[in-house]
Amino acid sequence: MSTALDTRAFRRALGNFATGVTVVTAASADGRKVGVTANSFNSVSLEPPLILWSIDKRSSSHEVFEAASHFAVNVLAADQIDLSNNFAKPKDDRFAGIEFEVGEGGAPLLVDCAARFHCEKYQQVDGGDHWIMIGKVVAFDDCGRSPLLYHQGAYSMVLPHTRMTRREEGQPPSSHFQGRLSHNLYYLMTQALRTYQASYQPRQLSTGLRTSEARMLMVLENDAGLNMTDLQREVAMPAREIVEAVANLKRKGLLTDEGDRVRLTVKGIDETEGLWTIAHEQQQKVFAQFDAAQIEAFKAVLKGVIQGA
Repeated sequence: MSTALDTRAFRRALGNFATGVTVVTAASADGRKVGVTANSFNSVSLEPPLILWSIDKRSSSHEVFEAASHFAVNVLAADQIDLSNNFAKPKDDRFAGIEFEVGEGGAPLLVDCAARFHCEKYQQVDGGDHWIMIGKVVAFDDCGRSPLLYHQGAYSMVLPHTRMTRREEGQPPSSHFQGRLSHNLYYLMTQALRTYQASYQPRQLSTGLRTSEARMLMVLENDAGLNMTDLQREVAMPAREIVEAVANLKRKGLLTDEGDRVRLTVKGIDETEGLWTIAHEQQQKVFAQFDAAQIEAFKAVLKGVIQGA
């Protein structure tokens, strides 16, 4: 059996492991600041308190991380997609216009994160095409904000699992819908979304498309074409993953280039119609108990919330 791996397929398989998203920062003795987006962050040890992350050996930022006495791991919150994208792109100054504080060893600390870890450089380990950076945590900030997640090449958010609140047969009604929670709109919306996704997402995945690929096709459905910037805005994915998803969809014959834009092929239109059929059937199933006036009122409320957010 061949031991050669398809690196793209390997990356897609790894993408099934959901992770958080961090921006790791450091500063050199002469004040040069660096920051890179990384989802390789993980804990190593409690005694002593050690964490790790990895950086591509080709990264121009590595020399600063290698020389710096400290670095900081900024765990991004769910509303910090723009920060993730900013530190993932090649730029002369990734800190331009970014609010930050100065931490241990001069490492920049981003504001409003879910958590921040101030680390003393502990060890650098050779890890193939990456350097594994191990840090000893000397201080941390637990801000308690919901984290940004990364799964199957797309950004995501935390939602409690449907099984955690499902009522077993014979059990009394959940106390979750008693008292103040029964009037909290945010709580009700998250519960509704979780229930909706539980049966919808498996059907979407059964098409053989990743969630990010299906989302991209459905965004393109009625458009003459979108460029990379438009796609990044609409599908909430990092630029690197958009490039990879577009390449995958082109190989499947579902997308084609049109200047600096991509658009659906005839095969892509047919595939997208199948996705919309699944979406329509799910919508019909879930909302069958409501009449047309209720559904229109519900749409109006949702659109109002979106526009006012």
